[in-house]
Amino acid sequence: MNIQAVNSYSPRRNFTSNGEKPQYENPINRKTEKGLTIWGSIGSGAVLGATAGGIATCFIKETAKHRYAKAGFIGLAVMAATMALTLPAKLYKTKVNAFTREKEMDVYSRDKELKSNLLTEVDKEVKNEDVPLEEKINHYATMQMASNGSGLLIKGV
Repeated sequence: MNIQAVNSYSPRRNFTSNGEKPQYENPINRKTEKGLTIWGSIGSGAVLGATAGGIATCFIKETAKHRYAKAGFIGLAVMAATMALTLPAKLYKTKVNAFTREKEMDVYSRDKELKSNLLTEVDKEVKNEDVPLEEKINHYATMQMASNGSGLLIKGV
């Protein structure tokens, strides 16, 4: 019987090397999230302001002086009011969501690093000729069951 090393499947990870141990780089960027929220709020405010300006042109008489300028100012006022009322709540929600996702990614990365370290240890054990075959199989089976999330492990004698 030929025993081969355990190879762990590892998809692409964001690791940067700082010295001897690789450090995880979290892909969640709070500044980017904040900027996207601000631009989204500006866009929605502009759409709402343009709609209000278009509706205002229907109510301003055609003979009125500076009809479109007045409608434009109404649109700008609606846009400013929309942004003033909605932007703080959106920024707060974005900040909370970014913090939550950042922490979830930290937990995920630590879990992946722990599994990688455990599989490395099992791989070293498999390569060690002094360890009996049954012990190697038991440790490998235990790792697979833990990796699959199964709570029940039945080992043959």
